[in-house]
Amino acid sequence: MTCDMLDQIEQVAVENIALELEGARPPDVLRWAYDEFGSDVAMATGFGIEGCVLISMLAETGCGIRLFYLDTDLLFPETYALRDRLEARYGVRFERRSTVLSLDQQATLYGDKLWERQPDECCRLRKVEPLREMLSGLRAWITGIRRDQSATRAHARVVEHDRQFGLIKINPLVGWTAKDVWEYARLNEVPHNPLLDQGYASIGCEPCTSIVQIGEHPRAGRWRGTTKTECGIHGTAK
Repeated sequence: MTCDMLDQIEQVAVENIALELEGARPPDVLRWAYDEFGSDVAMATGFGIEGCVLISMLAETGCGIRLFYLDTDLLFPETYALRDRLEARYGVRFERRSTVLSLDQQATLYGDKLWERQPDECCRLRKVEPLREMLSGLRAWITGIRRDQSATRAHARVVEHDRQFGLIKINPLVGWTAKDVWEYARLNEVPHNPLLDQGYASIGCEPCTSIVQIGEHPRAGRWRGTTKTECGIHGTAK
């Protein structure tokens, strides 16, 4: 049997699982992920409201899924503080993943404030490559993306083959709306970043995140002034 045939069989299997889990409760998807992959699955979070909700759900299920975040050394102080609050609230520990390249070393090699001149390259160095290293030892990873967040995420499935990183990608909240997420957070008193109450709708690195104005798309505050809407970890950066 050729590698192409094996790939086709795996793709059909993943598609069938996606169909079975479409519309399933996110905690049930998390339980499935843990039962299926055990220690070979981990959840990534950027500490957005979706990630916080998933962490609350993990605590509800009792699944011991590994948690990690990508530290670019450029996150908001409020984001680091939220990390500590979540650890204390839910009794979890987040694995820190980062590049070995310090900001000073990056400035020496690529010039100062690379994020302003070449944001895709900065994201590649500080997010995409550290993520690739983390995922290289896993069979699956869990994210908090939703279909209605952006055009690049509109066709995401509950379970899908992540060809960029070569493993299974699991998106428990993919069919939820922002209203669904915030309703769960309110009912379960889930901690969230206080910047979300101050006009920020999507929070990433401090130099590349700004307040969103009324009527703007929630991701309009990311990389403002460019056509870029993704850092590159959920498909090709733009």
